[in-house]
Amino acid sequence: MNASSTPFPPLILPRSEHSISRAAISPNALKVLYRLKEAGYQGFLVGGAVRDLLLGITPKDFDVATNALPEEVRRLFRNCRLIGRRFRLAHVHFGNEIIEVATFRAAAAPEREDIEEADPDSESDGAESARAEPIEPAPTYDSEHRAFDRTGRILRDNIYGTIEEDVWRRDFAANGLYYSIEDFSIWDFVDGVRDVQARRLKLIGDPETRYREDPVRMLRAVRFAAKLDFSIEPETEAPLAKLAYLLDGVPPARLFDECLKLFLSGFGLKAYRLLQKYGLFAHLFPLSAAAFALPPYAYAQEMVERGLINTDERIAADKAVTPTFLFAVLLWSAVLRELNERQAGPTPDLAQLMQACDTVLRAQQSRVAIPRRFGIPMRELLMLQPRFSRRSGVKCLSLLQHPRFRAAYDFLLLRAQVGVADPELAKWWTDIQVLPQEERVALVQARPAEPLAEGAGGAAPGRRRRRRRRGGAART
Repeated sequence: MNASSTPFPPLILPRSEHSISRAAISPNALKVLYRLKEAGYQGFLVGGAVRDLLLGITPKDFDVATNALPEEVRRLFRNCRLIGRRFRLAHVHFGNEIIEVATFRAAAAPEREDIEEADPDSESDGAESARAEPIEPAPTYDSEHRAFDRTGRILRDNIYGTIEEDVWRRDFAANGLYYSIEDFSIWDFVDGVRDVQARRLKLIGDPETRYREDPVRMLRAVRFAAKLDFSIEPETEAPLAKLAYLLDGVPPARLFDECLKLFLSGFGLKAYRLLQKYGLFAHLFPLSAAAFALPPYAYAQEMVERGLINTDERIAADKAVTPTFLFAVLLWSAVLRELNERQAGPTPDLAQLMQACDTVLRAQQSRVAIPRRFGIPMRELLMLQPRFSRRSGVKCLSLLQHPRFRAAYDFLLLRAQVGVADPELAKWWTDIQVLPQEERVALVQARPAEPLAEGAGGAAPGRRRRRRRRGGAART
């Protein structure tokens, strides 16, 4: 292929001048690229895959860009499915691996948008669905293929173009590289190779305009900086704090997906600190950010950091992690604040704790929608915290069999680390897990009777439950 004759011709690095080998590329991605080529279409490996291969990192995804229309891609691959409404994409399925194929687009548009497909298991913990269609602001400009809202955010863009146009709708120069299957060269329109070499993030185009087109680019800047240990170029960095409020208009279900990428990919602590630095965290978790500013809950920031350190270590050790624990840590301060504001006295009970959890979860759905499959277990995890104070009587051992025990126990350890739960209590529950059943029973029977539960914060004693009347129903 010849270089472009447009005013922005690419710098073409031949195979001899870069380090990318086909041996490092997914065989399935190569199948897609070669079939596009054989059918007479252009085929390029694009975006983060090219960046990561240049850095010597194994890419998580291998995305392809082509001049073939989505319907033409589908005709080439029987294992292809077209998805998306705002941005039509082709997904070519190879078992568990999906190769995403996007048609070159004209003008500025986000590189990889939310697909907006229904997820039957993504309802929020409340009456409203986390995947409910967002109410978009009235567009200020609309056409058959493209629309923007009043803030400049792109609502729809299906105007197809050429590779020379496609590069300008990508976000960062380091992500704007194309690997050609024709001659194994790299096409660089935006000085992206030098940015990769300098480990630098620089937006393509005017930063403020690009953030307004898609505010999630601010989160992507944080994510890539944390993941790759890249610096953010000053002009790209400057508008972040000023435009952080634009995240308030992003669909909450999309922000849920972005939070998982930020916090559950092995660099959560770095990402959290950058979100705080640029004022973005308060627009994702406003109730938690407000609680952090109050002295009684300031320790919760340390809990978040310690929880993210633990999560990063588990990911590095290839251990399982769950959004349930993550959101429990992120929202704990908000739950405590709500609990303390609603309780009538110094002895909160489990019903009040449940109500506080539900109130915070409902409020959170307007920012980051937490699906019910994570929200309900999160509430159960927090509801178990008062039960850890009960260590007398054989019945207390039933806690060890609870399906949320392990996550709740880890949360107890985290509270003990920051000084809001008794370290001796945490040690007791650590030790009893390894004892034989007979020794467990003897240990709890030897202890004097205790109050039923501590307060949720780990300091105040709990209320005793009313005794059930013989021959009658329990009071409610």
